[in-house]
Amino acid sequence: MVFQDKDLTCRDCSKTFVFSGGEQEFFSAKGLVNEPKRCPNCRILMRVQRSGEDPNRTAEVACAECGSPTRVPFQPKGYRPVYCSYCFRTKKLEGQGGKEAAELEHSADEEQKLAAG
Repeated sequence: MVFQDKDLTCRDCSKTFVFSGGEQEFFSAKGLVNEPKRCPNCRILMRVQRSGEDPNRTAEVACAECGSPTRVPFQPKGYRPVYCSYCFRTKKLEGQGGKEAAELEHSADEEQKLAAG
């Protein structure tokens, strides 16, 4: 099944957020049938409040990749980039793809050594 990005409205802040195809695929794989009701920022706030932690420990920052405002459950120190949930997932997938490509290249080199030896 092909998933396409959907625009949803957060029930807490009333802002529009994107429910990406990747998120929809993840929800489907986990057996979740309901779409999210809260945007990623409000989900973080609710998670922090439910755990009994101080919501002031969260920070709203601009994503280092796309510049959109995002809330994170920590106070950034400033020496590492902070990404919104969409860019974070994209970076993570790029990193995995790069790792898989390196592993394939490494296994091909090993096969060539075995064939030559």
